[in-house]
Formats: sequence, structure tokens, C-alpha cells
Amino acid sequence: MRKFFISTLVLLFAFSAFTGCSDNPSREYDETKDWTAQKFYQEAQEARENANYDAAIDYLNRLEIRFPFSAYAQQAQIEVIYLYYKNDDMVLAVAAADRFIKMNPSHPSLDYVYYIKGLADSKTGESFITKVIGVDRTERCQKSMRQAFYTFRDLVQKFPDSEYAEESKKRMIQLRDGLAKKEADIARFYFERDAYAAAVNRAKFAIENYPNTPYLYDALAVLARSYHKMGMQDMVDNTVAIIKLNYPEHEVLDEIETAQ
Repeated sequence: MRKFFISTLVLLFAFSAFTGCSDNPSREYDETKDWTAQKFYQEAQEARENANYDAAIDYLNRLEIRFPFSAYAQQAQIEVIYLYYKNDDMVLAVAAADRFIKMNPSHPSLDYVYYIKGLADSKTGESFITKVIGVDRTERCQKSMRQAFYTFRDLVQKFPDSEYAEESKKRMIQLRDGLAKKEADIARFYFERDAYAAAVNRAKFAIENYPNTPYLYDALAVLARSYHKMGMQDMVDNTVAIIKLNYPEHEVLDEIETAQ
């Protein structure tokens, strides 16, 4: 009986200690529980000004959840896209932008959302997530650059008078040139490893898809060298003729002539 009494006291004590901990008001206190939408927005702005992007994102997300129909909700959705971008969370920035575009197809700030999405698209290939999961960075970077190109193109087509249209056109040119360079570099990489058929395919892809870039003749040079190594003289002659006509000073011309 004495042992039962002591065991009961121990259990009661343990239970009271457990419930006492779980009911600790300091653990559940939320300083934002009485905040208004305006208060959330003001705190987010202050955090943003102090470059505390994590806090700013948290405040804006809470604002949207608690006050989804307030005047601040849509603005919070727009600003959180930019904050994800500034916080180097490119995947989240793109996802938030896609969500906003889908849900608000007529919003007056949609051109801005497209612009930030384009900026984020162009950097998703270098994001932390793609590095961690081991995605091939060259392939991923090209995909993100192409997606960014399409996003900026959509902005220019949908909002030709936007204040972001001219800058988007410039970025499209930069992205196109960057994609052309990567394709030419990959073609050269295959050539240097004696993978001539692969070099030809990659060089032809660059020529066909990015004809008006500074890297066109680099791709043509790889094409001529690869055809030469493969013994395809007719193809060498045709490629060299194109290079002579458009870029008569290219070093590959002397190289091919000497090799022959």
C-alpha cells in the first residue's frame, strides 16, 4: 500500500510538471497576435530597410495569411517576391511571382512582377537548392537563362510601354549572347576531347538558334575543325566559305589551310 501511494505521488508530480511546462504562457506568447495589417506592413518595411529580409518576408507572409482581403495583402505578395530575390531565394521568388501572375492577371504592377521574375529566373541555376541537390550547373544555368529570356520577352510583348520594357530588351540580348557563348564553349569542349560528332551537333545548334551573336563564328570554327578531323572535306569547304565571306580574318582559316 505504501509503495502504491508513493508511486501515485510520483506520477501526479510528473504529470503536473509536464502540464505546467506545456501551459507556460511565455512559450506560446505571440507579440504579433494583436497587430493590424498596417502594423505588419510597417514592421516589414523597417526590416527591409535594415536588410533583415528574413524578418520582412515573415511579416509579409503573416500579413497575407491573417488579412487576405486587406488593402495591404496584394502589395505584400508583390513585395515578398522582391524580398525573396534580395535574400537569394530565387526558386521561391519565381514561385511567388508565378502565383501572383496566375491569381492577378490584370494587376497594374504586373510588369514589375514579370521583371523581378526575369531577374530571379536568370539566377536560379546558381541557387543554393540546385547546388545542394547536385543538378548539373551548366545545364541548369542554360535552362534558367532560357526561362529568363522568355520571361523578359513576355514582359516586352505584354507591356511594350512599361518602364521596364527597355531594360528587359537589353537583358534579352545579354541572355541570348550568353546562351550562344555557352553552346560554343560546349562544342569546343567536345572537340578538345575528340568527340567530333558531338562537337558538330552542338556547334550546329548554336548556329541555328543564335545566328546574330558575337559567338556565331566561334561555333563555325568548331564546325570546320570537327569536319576536318572527321575527313568530311565537302563540309569543311562549305563552312570555310561562310567564314571567309563574313569573317575573313578568322584564325581558323589559316589553321585549316595549313592542315590541308
